Amino acid sequence: MTARHLASPHAPRREDEALLRGAGCFGADVPLAGAWHGVFVRSPYAHARLQGLHTAAAAAYPGVVAVLSAEELGTHVMPEPNPLLPLAEAQNFALIPHDTVHYAGQPVALVIARTAALATAAAREVVLDAIACPVQTDRACDAPAWVETAHRQGQLPQTAATAQTQLSLARVSASPLEPRHASVHWQGEPAQVTVWLGTQAPSRAQADVAKVLGLPRAAVRLITPDVGGAFGARASISPEELWLALAAQHLARTHGEVKLRWVSDRSADLLAGMQGRGSDLTGRLWLAENGQMQGLAAEMHFGLGAWLPFSGVVPLRNAARILPGPYALGDYTVSGQGSRSHTAPVNIYRGAGRPEAALLLESLVDKAARTRGLDPVAVRAQNLIRPEAMPYTHPHGETLDSGDYPALLQRACEKWHYPQQRQDQARRRAAGECVGIGVAMYVEPCGQGWESARVRWHANGEVDVYSGTPAQGQGHATTFADLAAEALGCAPENVRVHMGDTAHCPEGIGALASRSTAIGGSAIAKACAQLRERLAQGEPLPLEVETRYEAAEAWSAGCVCVRLSIDPETGIARIEELVWVDDAGRQLQPQLVHGQLVGGAAQGIGQALYERLVYDAQGQLLTGSFMDYALPRADQMPPITLESLQTPSPLNRLGAKGVGEAGCIGVPAAILCAAHDALSPWGEFDLSLPLTPEQLWRVISRFHDSAQKA
Repeated sequence: MTARHLASPHAPRREDEALLRGAGCFGADVPLAGAWHGVFVRSPYAHARLQGLHTAAAAAYPGVVAVLSAEELGTHVMPEPNPLLPLAEAQNFALIPHDTVHYAGQPVALVIARTAALATAAAREVVLDAIACPVQTDRACDAPAWVETAHRQGQLPQTAATAQTQLSLARVSASPLEPRHASVHWQGEPAQVTVWLGTQAPSRAQADVAKVLGLPRAAVRLITPDVGGAFGARASISPEELWLALAAQHLARTHGEVKLRWVSDRSADLLAGMQGRGSDLTGRLWLAENGQMQGLAAEMHFGLGAWLPFSGVVPLRNAARILPGPYALGDYTVSGQGSRSHTAPVNIYRGAGRPEAALLLESLVDKAARTRGLDPVAVRAQNLIRPEAMPYTHPHGETLDSGDYPALLQRACEKWHYPQQRQDQARRRAAGECVGIGVAMYVEPCGQGWESARVRWHANGEVDVYSGTPAQGQGHATTFADLAAEALGCAPENVRVHMGDTAHCPEGIGALASRSTAIGGSAIAKACAQLRERLAQGEPLPLEVETRYEAAEAWSAGCVCVRLSIDPETGIARIEELVWVDDAGRQLQPQLVHGQLVGGAAQGIGQALYERLVYDAQGQLLTGSFMDYALPRADQMPPITLESLQTPSPLNRLGAKGVGEAGCIGVPAAILCAAHDALSPWGEFDLSLPLTPEQLWRVISRFHDSAQKA
């Protein structure tokens, strides 16, 4: 991706204008004249032994080039996951099933035809002969642990906990604007392969493709075109993408040069794409009568699906290591486990374990405060880590680098007029309304490790910036160009930014974990500083510097306040107002930060109130289209008031922290707290996300039924 910029930092960027004009290059737009089209035949079974695959009718269909399965493409396994947590057993998941299928929608054959329509029609002719096997679901109590994590610090009180809660989080779909896709161009001898993928990690995808093809990495060029959203679902390579590369290799033996294209549809992505969330959380909190936190116990179970993507263990790891979040609490025990199931894989999704930690902890704080008859805001203020204690290291070793958590809470409550909100709530409750107030704190670890950059300063004053991290609509080109222009003292319109092409860009980790500006941007700043130093030493232009920058993890934080009303007759919850104060460190592009916050809030609201992927006991997905899977609509977005308190991080050159995931962390927690508060006059209830009208209506109806019987 290449972008040239206008001078004004507030003017529309040219790449944005191109997208608005429909001139972008997304997956289906990749120029690959004469490409054949692939369509996958997918298993209707969640778990079955394969007896045979009848493909003769499909192969004879007009326009069909080939029908490929394990018989033609051989035995391969999916790449190993990131070893952040140890597995109880090696993955060794078959990329192309030859004897067993493990989730509904798993690809079992690939039909290649001259057009997508012909491939789709021919795929219907493939018959799968299989014997159904028992199905293991996410929440089966006998599911053996596949991955575990735990830490215990101090000694928990021996008395009964002040508050306890159980919380189930539904699986969700990232639902980007653009479904998955892949295009492959195989040519030459020795082979030179170009692959176009909408990926967040081009360098890793390049390595994965090269390994499965048995080629040197340099033989594979990985290009990331414009991407219509990713949100973690495109951080790891999927089986279909590797299938297409193997198909090109197979066909090249008889056809020489091969061009293939696959574009998924929405239903296939909902069915077989990488999913997010899906956990059962249990917690207990001990609170002294004066409001001091005395102990926390948390147990978490994550359903991980049939196989682990590269980042599959990250949500469990994050949820466990974040607790006890922004609070200075020395006595706690946290444990978690993940288990297999006959369902689509679970990967990182915007937040990746951070929302789970915030939801569990903040709902416990509210419940404990009500039990003690204390104001929940006062309890939070009393227990937050103080700014003078920064950097603060939790007993289990996680270090929070900087921030003023009490100031975030105080400013959010001031901006929201918290005392007045409580007065208005009392008045409305007296009038018979069901209305709740939710305040939630959150922290957001924002990636660590290294990123790379190459900066070339030409004799005519123009600058080319090559980044190891790509973009999926966050505006990285804008940020990186302005950053380089400021560092080099040139005009932004003289800077070109290149991302997402392994033939030209240096190796990088990628755009994930809210790390791109803090680490990727710092790599660019470091390269520019080295260029300036070489100029100062008398070297003439043109000059080029390639550098790698490594940083420890910065921690963002914030406070979200929500007022929520529930219609007792229907159970429909409505967010009336949302006030949010965030600290994402130094902001290089405030407008882009604002967009990330609002977009994250929309996805957080979706998780809290609307979105859920539902499987039945046989492992069949019941929510396979947007008729059944409810994304939030524009008319369901509340008024949002945002403010930022910028505490620069001392851990990277720019002082930046992450912002992309904040809305999915703090917003659902505040909404859940508001729902509990709304129902609190009738008692304490365990709620699950999403807060569907049916769930809330049943809680209210139980109270009314018991009142009538009394």
